[in-house]
Amino acid sequence: MTDIKSEVRRAVETLRQGGIILYPTDTVWGIGCDATNSDAVAKIYALKRSTDKNSMLVIVDSIDRAAVYTDNVPHVAWDLMEVTDKPLTLILPGAHGISHELIPDEGTIGIRVPDHEFCHQMCRMLGRPVVSTSANISGMPTPARFDEIDPAVKDGVDMVVDASFEADATGKASSIIAIDRSGAFKIIRP
Repeated sequence: MTDIKSEVRRAVETLRQGGIILYPTDTVWGIGCDATNSDAVAKIYALKRSTDKNSMLVIVDSIDRAAVYTDNVPHVAWDLMEVTDKPLTLILPGAHGISHELIPDEGTIGIRVPDHEFCHQMCRMLGRPVVSTSANISGMPTPARFDEIDPAVKDGVDMVVDASFEADATGKASSIIAIDRSGAFKIIRP
């Protein structure tokens, strides 16, 4: 098995060079890049054959880091992140500090703090959010495990993280809740 620190360093170097990676999370495999690099984001859209800004979210290593990339988010959002016992993506208002290619017209961004050591270390070392979108071509089923990922996706990235870090992934996408500035929320995916 590959050492986690060396694999994280390799991934971060790829991200810093504007590359895109295929990496495991606590849910499903993701395609990712430095969320502040518009050229890298464009590469992911091309690989997925999509331009849907609502299909992309970012992962960060902590709730504090999530707060850096949004404005005027009601406190209930941070409470939800702290108490959740399953993978949760929050769609939050006031997105900024990331590629404009990730921000839909309504100015929101999906943010998640994965419960996955590789992801935590990668985000911490990079010091910026990492794009996370399912490892499939747009319109195709989301693969639950590494061996289900389309070879076109595996061949289309600059780095594939060692599959041994897949570990205890749930194999299903996170729940999604959208929260507006007033604190009202809508469950998008239970």
